[in-house]
Amino acid sequence: MTRAGVVSLSTLRRDATSKSWLVDLPLIVLAWWLAFWLRFNLGLPWPYFDHALLTTPLALLCMALGLALARVPRQSWRYVSLADLRLLAVGVALGALLTTAVVMGLRIDGFPRSVFAISAVLTLVLLAGARASWRTLIERERERTHGHPGQQRQPLLVVGTLDEADHALRALKGADGWQVAGIVSPLAADHGRTVQGVRVLGDVPALADIAATLQARTVLLASAPGAPLRREALLRWSGAGLNLLTLPAADDWLRPGATPSPRQVRLEDLLGRTPVQLDTAGLTALFGGQTVLVTGAGGSIGAELCRQVARLGAARLVCVDVSEYATYRLEQELRRDHPALEGVYCTANVREVERLLAIARAHPPGVVLHAAAYKHVPLMEQGNEIEALRTNVLGTLNAARVAGEVGAARFVLVSTDKAVNPTSVMGASKRLAEQVVQAVARQFPATQYVSVRFGNVLGSSGSVVPLFTAQIEMGGPVTVTHPDIVRYFMTIPEAAQLVLQAGLMGRSGQIFVLDMGEPMKIVELARLLIRLSGKSEAEVPIAFTGLRPGEKLYEELLADDETTEATPHPKLRVAKVAPPVGDVAALAESWLAAAGAAPTADVVRAWLVGQVPEYRPHPVRF
Repeated sequence: MTRAGVVSLSTLRRDATSKSWLVDLPLIVLAWWLAFWLRFNLGLPWPYFDHALLTTPLALLCMALGLALARVPRQSWRYVSLADLRLLAVGVALGALLTTAVVMGLRIDGFPRSVFAISAVLTLVLLAGARASWRTLIERERERTHGHPGQQRQPLLVVGTLDEADHALRALKGADGWQVAGIVSPLAADHGRTVQGVRVLGDVPALADIAATLQARTVLLASAPGAPLRREALLRWSGAGLNLLTLPAADDWLRPGATPSPRQVRLEDLLGRTPVQLDTAGLTALFGGQTVLVTGAGGSIGAELCRQVARLGAARLVCVDVSEYATYRLEQELRRDHPALEGVYCTANVREVERLLAIARAHPPGVVLHAAAYKHVPLMEQGNEIEALRTNVLGTLNAARVAGEVGAARFVLVSTDKAVNPTSVMGASKRLAEQVVQAVARQFPATQYVSVRFGNVLGSSGSVVPLFTAQIEMGGPVTVTHPDIVRYFMTIPEAAQLVLQAGLMGRSGQIFVLDMGEPMKIVELARLLIRLSGKSEAEVPIAFTGLRPGEKLYEELLADDETTEATPHPKLRVAKVAPPVGDVAALAESWLAAAGAAPTADVVRAWLVGQVPEYRPHPVRF
C-alpha cells in the first residue's frame, strides 16, 4: 500500500473516532450532572453544585480514558451489535472505577458517593441508546431506499425454530427484495411468540394455508442442512406452488463477490450430512507454503481438491489433466479466487510417465494427490476394458513412482467403494490400483502412500444427479435401473476434505474408508430431484430400465475378509487388508506392455480375476 493510502486510511479512522467523541463526550457530562440531580430528588443544593462543577472535568477525562482502553471509539455505530455493547459496558466500568479512584483521592468533604454508581448506569444507558438509535435510523433508511425505486418487496415466510428464525432474520438484513411476513415453527411452544418483531403464525402443517392468507409464494427453510424438516417441506409443498429457498452455506458466503441472498434448495441440503471436522492446523502445516501436484485436476473431485488446497495456503499448485477445456476452466477459477496462488496448469496424460516426471521435476511437489481415473462403470464395461486398466492402474503406478522419485512427502490415491468385492472392470482396476500403491510404497519408504475409498459424490461428472436433472428438464422419464438399488452419497467438498484429512493422518500403505452415512435409494433421490424442480411424478414419471453391466444393487466399503480400525477422526477408518504378494506393480506394468493395443475383453477380465481374486465379473449384455 502506498504512503498516501496509509495516510488516507489513518485519516478515515481518526475522523470516525472524532465523530464518536463528539457525541460521547457531551453524553458523559450529561450523565454526570443527571446523577447529581437524581441523587438529590430532582434538585441540586448549592454546595453539591460546586462538587459537580469541580469534578466534571475529572469524570469526563476518566470515563473517556476507560472507553479508550476498551477501544469503544473504534466501534462502527452503523453495525453496532451485542458484542459492541458488552465492550461498551466494560469501558464504562473502567471509566467509573477510574473516576471513583480520582475523585475519592481529592477527599472532597461530603461528596455523595452514590453519584459514581448512578452516573455509570446513566452513561451506559445514554451511550448505548445513542448507538442503538443510530443503527435503527440507518436500517429504517436502508429499508426505505434499498433496491430500485418503486420495487415491491416480496413477502417471505421463514420456516424453523426460534433460534433458526433469528439467524435467518439477521442474514436477511443484507438481502434485498424480501419482506418477512411471518415465521412458521415446528414447535408448538413457539406459536404466538415474536423474533425481532416478527410473529410465529403457526405450525408447519398449516404452512400452505398461512402462505395463502398472506399471499406469500416464497418460503425460506431456516433449518439446518439435512434436517428432516427440509425434506418434509420439499416433499409436501414443492408441488403446491411454493418457492422453497434456503440460506447459502458458509463456504458460499466466503466466495469473492458472494452476497448473503437466499438461494434455491439443493439436493445436498436434504441429505443429512453433518459438516466435516478438519484438523485445520495440521492441514495448514501440511499444505501451507508447499508445492502440491494434483492429477485429474479438471475433474469434479480433482478441482475441489485444488480449491481446498488453495484455501489451506499452498504456495504453488500444479494442476495436471488430460482435458484442455477442464484445465482452462480451473485456471480461470483459481486465478479469480486465489490471485496470490502460483498456479501451474499442465495438459498431460498420467499414462505418459516421462511427461509426468518432467512436470514433477520442474516443480517438485511436497504432496501428490492422484485423482485421475476412468470411473464410469458401464462405459468401462463395454469395449473400453483395457483403457480402464491403462489409466486406473498404469496411470496410478506412474504417478506413485514419480512421487517417490522426486521425493514427495505424501501421495494420496483417490479410490472408490466399487473396489470392494468388485463386479466391474472399473472396480477391479481401482482395487488393483490400491495394491499397486502399496507395492510402490515399499520401494520409496521416504514417501507416505495412502489410498482413500468413498462412494458416490453428488453432482460429480458422470453421476446420476446431472443425468436426472437433464432428464427432468426434458420432461422425463427419469430412468432408474432398479427400484431397490441403493448408493452411498456425499458432497464434493466433504469428499475432498476427507481425502486431505486422510492424507494428513495416514501411514504408508494404509487404505482409508470414509463414513458415508446411510445409503439412499436411487429412486428416492430421483423423487427429490423432481420435487426440487417444482414438478411432480405425474408430470415427470420414473422408469425402471434394469441393472446395467457391472452394476450392483448395493455398494460395499469393505470386502468380506476385511476389518477396520478406528482413527482419531470420526468419519475415517482404516481398512485392514492383506498386503499384496510379490511385485504387483512390475507385474501389472509388464502385462499391460505385452497386452497390445486391443486385447479382447475376455482376456482383460481373465487377467483381472487372477490379480484381484475377489473380482466376480458379471456377464456382459450388448
